[in-house]
Amino acid sequence: MPKAIAVLSKGKGFAAKLSGKLGIKKLPLKLDVFPDGELYVRFLGSVKGKTIYMVQSLSGAPNNALLELFLAARTAKELGAKKVFGILPYLGYMRQDKRFKAGECFSAKEVAWLLSNCLDRLYTFDAHLHRIKSLNKIFRIPAKNLSSAKPIAAYIKKKFSSKNTVIVGPDIESSQWAAKIAKSIGFESTILRKKRFHSRKVKVHVHKELEWKGKNVVIVDDIVSSGHTMAEAIKAVKKRGVKEVHCICIHAVFSEDALRKIRKAGAKSIASCNTIPHATNKIDVSGEMAEELR
Repeated sequence: MPKAIAVLSKGKGFAAKLSGKLGIKKLPLKLDVFPDGELYVRFLGSVKGKTIYMVQSLSGAPNNALLELFLAARTAKELGAKKVFGILPYLGYMRQDKRFKAGECFSAKEVAWLLSNCLDRLYTFDAHLHRIKSLNKIFRIPAKNLSSAKPIAAYIKKKFSSKNTVIVGPDIESSQWAAKIAKSIGFESTILRKKRFHSRKVKVHVHKELEWKGKNVVIVDDIVSSGHTMAEAIKAVKKRGVKEVHCICIHAVFSEDALRKIRKAGAKSIASCNTIPHATNKIDVSGEMAEELR
């Protein structure tokens, strides 16, 4: 069955790497915005009878990215595409994974419903699964949650020595990444404790005492949005006399002044995976996606 890659507005860099690794051509596609803000989508090449890999990250302006994906996927199906697979390196809306207060929207479930009605299959990286343990609990199509642990581990192993480096998770939720990565490359690790007061105020403290003095610390988290958790984690370990603090995240949301906040807290370096286009992208995970799609 012939295949093609459709590149949406938030998937350009990732799609280029994926196209090169898979040897699949990119499909000509025109994306525009009308003067009133409505989106315009037009396929300039034939999709008939093809499997379309539609690449889009739900980041930046996630509402526009989501609607653009929906319009493009539905259009491809109407134009005769055999299958439309969503390649979403970053799957937004997953943090609202229950009704925290009466009357709230369970956004993760509703977005899953929308995507299940325009895609045949979905692939993503490290979806924020906290209260929902599997994407298949909310999606009505096959949904594959890939891991970025291997490329991150390779990056850490190349840049740091296991003799004087501790891999740190800033909260309990991050343990599934930090501890797994540390174990795979033989590094020491620990998980901090976090208390959240509201979306812009958290307190992080060291729960397990280690020999911190003079060591390098690599803080690993899945999503950095406001930057408060990462900044507080940096402050907590710096109080223990560590040598340097380096930060790694999978999804570089970096809303508001998150980057400035993290640097001001004392980060020596900041690296992210290329699931969301950002200047900090230093870890390429497209190879993991290509391997899954082969």
